[in-house]
Amino acid sequence: MRSESEPVRGRDLVRSAGRHAASAVCRLIERQGWWLLPGLVASATLVAFLPTLENGFVGDWDDDWTLVDNPNYRGLGWRQLRWMFTTFLLGHYIPLTWLTFGLDYVLWGMNPVGYHLTNLALHMTTSVVFYAIAVRLFATARLAPGDGVAGKLGAAVAASLFAVHPLRVESVAWATERRDVLCGLLFLLAMLAYLRACETPVGEGRWGRWYWAALGLGALALLSKSMAVTLPLVLLVLDAYPLGRLGGDRDGWAGPAARRVWAEKLPFVALSAGASAMALLALQHVKGIKPIAELGVADRVAISVYSLAFYLWKMGAPLNLSPLYELPERIEPLSRPYLGAAAVVAAVSAAALLLRRRWPALAAVWVSYVVILVPVLGIVQNGWQIAADRYTYLASPGWALLAGAGIAWSASGARRFWPVRLLVGLTGATVLIVALGTLTWRQTQVWHDTRSLWTRAATTYPSATAHYNLGVVLFHQGEVAGAVTHYRGALAIKPDFAEAHNNLGVALAQEGEIDEAILHYREALTLKPAYADAHFSLGLALMRRGQQREAVEHFRRTLSLRPDFREAQRNLERALAESRLAR
Repeated sequence: MRSESEPVRGRDLVRSAGRHAASAVCRLIERQGWWLLPGLVASATLVAFLPTLENGFVGDWDDDWTLVDNPNYRGLGWRQLRWMFTTFLLGHYIPLTWLTFGLDYVLWGMNPVGYHLTNLALHMTTSVVFYAIAVRLFATARLAPGDGVAGKLGAAVAASLFAVHPLRVESVAWATERRDVLCGLLFLLAMLAYLRACETPVGEGRWGRWYWAALGLGALALLSKSMAVTLPLVLLVLDAYPLGRLGGDRDGWAGPAARRVWAEKLPFVALSAGASAMALLALQHVKGIKPIAELGVADRVAISVYSLAFYLWKMGAPLNLSPLYELPERIEPLSRPYLGAAAVVAAVSAAALLLRRRWPALAAVWVSYVVILVPVLGIVQNGWQIAADRYTYLASPGWALLAGAGIAWSASGARRFWPVRLLVGLTGATVLIVALGTLTWRQTQVWHDTRSLWTRAATTYPSATAHYNLGVVLFHQGEVAGAVTHYRGALAIKPDFAEAHNNLGVALAQEGEIDEAILHYREALTLKPAYADAHFSLGLALMRRGQQREAVEHFRRTLSLRPDFREAQRNLERALAESRLAR
């Protein structure tokens, strides 16, 4: 018979073993934690993103316009530097990012491995900086008492969850998105410097070197990407929690000490205002902002709410990620997706408000999340996407901090009281990090080349642009039938897509379907009368049908739009000669 004491002894044995294991983990971190944990974070990041080093440049998605076909950034001479600090290419003012591309060219030429290696190195460095920030924040929030082992464990988990998450792939694996990883690194360095400045006791130079370092790093972040304009607001959130410099019972939001906090932000606000003006100027330069007449206020609100909920969903379930989530032709704010997103946003906002005293971390993370995303939510709609994975690079660290805080709580007092809680927490976190890293490993291969990119986009989130670009790739690779299929797919989604009509006509003409090709050329010109390529294509098709006189008209129209189109000139001369012979 089993004695009644056996279960108790079994529990004691498990508890003792857990206590010894937890103590061993804590001792190892005490001795080697200053390099071991950040080293593990950086190593996990390297492994997850290692396939990016086999990737090339992707076409029809900025790499060609930014890097492959752009000679202006190649080098660090005066001519290149002047271009970098004066260009608004693709609607961005990012001179510091261009400097890094210029350095890449000096080191690697046009070898894509070097460009991807720089992106990966920047992201790995960002993960370590985020670890340092998390250690300080957990200590300030009193989640890491005593020797700080709990805080370091929580910080390592938070940094790893941020660094290896599949949503980071677009920013790291896409060479053009260097601006994300560079801006993210400088943004977090500015936060770290600010935290160091706030550790300086009052009366010992609060506006000292660390403050000015934070301001300088913030300026560099703005020169890398304008999304860093939100830095002063994020610093104010930190001042409220966990730093406790604003909103406390003692000084509130307007007392003498609080006024000093507000005053500290004025230089940051001035920099952000200047960067915002430059960003708007850059967007106007490429005419990328959609007017109110095209996208109304209700539509913009619906897009913004949808994006907030969409990113939350993808953070929790990072499956079926796509290089392009195209903006629908028509926004219906009262349809199910937008109402569902509004319900999610309202629920999280209500929870953050109701729990602001008991659990202020949720409110701080939610406010900073919204603030950081405001420039790209759709209020000022730019481009053809409703959302983009890259926009989460700065917006997601707060949620990773919440997960890390759970591990820090599990580790607190683990050696004496709750060892099993720590081991279970670490095991669960490790499994999650490995799962996310595996998804990231696979997602990086989507960016291997142009074909893999647009195949993924057309498969996971079908859109007119994705089908069209995949059709272009297949046509140039000689797979004309596949190109026809995807051009038709683009037109099924967007019937007024002039470029798709023209390219479908070219593919059909190559397969001998001249009559149908001519119909698509004419439709393209109905939609876009000044479309030089469609005039040229129609001219070629008419020549094949023996209609040289009409072909001559379209070749002449092509040359009026593009005087340097030599092939159009040659075909015009040929059509004129054949029409004379016919007479």
